[in-house]
Amino acid sequence: MFAFLFVATAAAQEAPYYPPAWPEWETTTAAKAAMDAERLAAAVAFAEANFAPDGGFDPSREPYGETIGPTKPPSGMNGLILVGGRIAAEWGDTREVDMTFSVTKTYLSTTAGLAFDAGLIRDVQHPVRQYVQDGSYDVAHNRPITWHQLLNQTSGWEGTLWGKPDWADRYRKERRPSEPPGEHWRYNDVRVNQLALSLLHVWREPLPKVLRKRVMDPIGCSPTWRWHGYENSWVTVDGLKMQSVSGGGHWGGGMFISSRDHARFGLLMLRNGKWRERQLLSKKWLELAKQPTPHNKKYGYMNWFLNTEEARQFASAPVGDVFFLGAGTNMVWLCPSRDMVVVVRWLQRRKVDEFCQKVLAAFAGD
Repeated sequence: MFAFLFVATAAAQEAPYYPPAWPEWETTTAAKAAMDAERLAAAVAFAEANFAPDGGFDPSREPYGETIGPTKPPSGMNGLILVGGRIAAEWGDTREVDMTFSVTKTYLSTTAGLAFDAGLIRDVQHPVRQYVQDGSYDVAHNRPITWHQLLNQTSGWEGTLWGKPDWADRYRKERRPSEPPGEHWRYNDVRVNQLALSLLHVWREPLPKVLRKRVMDPIGCSPTWRWHGYENSWVTVDGLKMQSVSGGGHWGGGMFISSRDHARFGLLMLRNGKWRERQLLSKKWLELAKQPTPHNKKYGYMNWFLNTEEARQFASAPVGDVFFLGAGTNMVWLCPSRDMVVVVRWLQRRKVDEFCQKVLAAFAGD
């Protein structure tokens, strides 16, 4: 009995698993992951049967819909499920680099978090104009806009950036009127790109370089990911020509990345910003990122979609889960109660909740 207690205690204190640098990654069996093999296979088969081959997005339907950045057609349905950091299921080519559309925004908000942790942004409630004086916050309407409002998509920023007026991305059947900062939630890629430009001015170096050095290399990502801007999104900072990246694939560009690299990033966030002994992103920042926006309580900072007691992004997933979502559907799902990260690419959007239900049903006892 004493030996059993010793073994159990040792197992409970076992250090969490982190994969070594690419391409190495340990796998695990369904049984070791406390999952039913047949149900897990059924969840994978469901994803494969609901492939969205067109990527599900067409900006040409909107005003100023011309593509100005690189694009790539979907390479095929793929994904993987991590339990305890190890690969419990994998399908398709998870090493293939694909567009990820608005999941790019989560990487963008991470560069804001790194700036916050480094003291380059002292308070997210500060007006951005205190840090960025390139003229884009000079008009009276934009002067009070804060980092917090840009990050949770309530800024109401007005202007034209990279040839795209802000109203083009808030155009539905008619052009929306001007809205005061902080009073409305609008999913607006022009304003997201304004955040990216503002962060470029704060960092004074390209955001892909910041992300690679401080996050992607430390967590062992492959060298295949690329973060693109637009053909006209070049600025001069400190005498050097730099490209301001896009926060999504709306007009092309954004993050081109493999599912395996997505999964490493998701595991970092599941582990509260810590990778082995290094705290790469502060817990304080992650708490801010998961703060629900009053005007959309399922949304935190820049594509942190939330499942809270008050509102759920997907009804089948547990309270406390987080989703990084993009057109396609591209999804990185964090499920802390199962110590699970799920990445799925090109799944039909209307099938996402049912897919989540099937994955959770694979756990023994559920």
